[in-house]
Amino acid sequence: MLKLEFDRGTILVHGDQATIEDLELPGCAFDHRVALCRAPARYYRDIVTRLTEVHIPFEDEARSFGKLDLALQVDRTPFPYQQEAIDAWWQAKGRGIIVLPTGSGKTFVAQLAMMRARRNTLIIVPTIDLMQQWYGVLSGQFDTEVGLIGGGYFEVKPISVSTYDSAYIHMERLGNRYGMVIFDECHHLPGPSYLMTADLTLAPYRLGLTATLEREDGGEEKLVDAVGPTVYRQEIKSLAGEYLADYETIKISVRLSPEEREQYQASREIYRAFLSQHRISMASSHGWVRFLTMTSRSEAGRKAFMAYRTQKTISQGSTAKMRVLERLLSQHRQDRMLIFTSDNETVYRISRRFLMPAITHQTKVKERHALLSGFNAGDYPFLVTSRVLNEGIDVPAANVAVILSGSGSVREHVQRLGRILRRAKDKHAILYELVAERTGEEYVSTRRRQHNAYR
Repeated sequence: MLKLEFDRGTILVHGDQATIEDLELPGCAFDHRVALCRAPARYYRDIVTRLTEVHIPFEDEARSFGKLDLALQVDRTPFPYQQEAIDAWWQAKGRGIIVLPTGSGKTFVAQLAMMRARRNTLIIVPTIDLMQQWYGVLSGQFDTEVGLIGGGYFEVKPISVSTYDSAYIHMERLGNRYGMVIFDECHHLPGPSYLMTADLTLAPYRLGLTATLEREDGGEEKLVDAVGPTVYRQEIKSLAGEYLADYETIKISVRLSPEEREQYQASREIYRAFLSQHRISMASSHGWVRFLTMTSRSEAGRKAFMAYRTQKTISQGSTAKMRVLERLLSQHRQDRMLIFTSDNETVYRISRRFLMPAITHQTKVKERHALLSGFNAGDYPFLVTSRVLNEGIDVPAANVAVILSGSGSVREHVQRLGRILRRAKDKHAILYELVAERTGEEYVSTRRRQHNAYR
């Protein structure tokens, strides 16, 4: 009889090795160090299926997870698209990716999947904030203790929430303890380290959740083997008005002052001349790295880098943008507005000028929680941030967003729009995008609007 054993993120197959090799078990290769066939843990389900199909008896000592009896504490009927998503995932044998817009209830979809699979479940998320958010939701929905792995915690429970960083560190030990793994914001998973977490767990049931699947490096293709194919997808446009808030996007072009224009052009010429001299294309995947490398090698390079910073600072936080922002703050003083920038310096500048709370990566966890709670409660009508609120944070009260500056990333732009789309009675969301005329921002704006949510 064969025997399966979990060993530090892999499956060891004990028994007659000649027979095992003849079976051509998925993912298995002979490991001369232990004289056994070994496979990455993610092949566990395929190996078990293969042995069952050919009627080979085996002893399964690899898995140590059990069944869970889960029921929601609060009765809630899924929206039709949520039910469709879960049905599609289940028909794909409990493996695959569900793509739904921000605010459409991906967390509830995950709970429905957990009740279908009824196995010990590990939810993996990109940030501490999201880990705490999931912990609060799951603790309130299921009558079972929820563990935390990350942020100073190592509590391994039948249902646990972990950060990607902590899952990567501990998965060699935890990979056989969960029959289901949920990768929240799964577009993070294709990173070279994080992808190993999918290899090191034997979880037969796998669910990926994201609002923005595609990556600039095409890494989403790696998710097919790690999690499964995309089994269900809905876009913002198809859900807006009925399941998400109705919305509009308004692009406002602003002009630099004569002084700003002169300084911008001078800095831009220095920067562009350096790129031309060293044949650096910022459109290429290695352009930015090459630019940083070359600017660090000479005084001319350092001047070029400072010129790059100057022209960006001028276009992203111009006097005209501040005037428009002031007008929008007055116009929407009865609303809840999020203001997004691309840098912390502008965040603090706006915070001081308009006396509003700010959140950056430097904001402590408890302070951040207090500010978000105050914003949702109406204590603060406005909140300014850089990039830390782009993803995963629940701000259902927000109905207006102002993009003062940002990257050319389509994902970032869609995520920022998603922050204001949480459905509410009679809610109409507005996203304003401020763009400095005749600057590099016009190209950036065109790039990041390449999504059907803006068409």
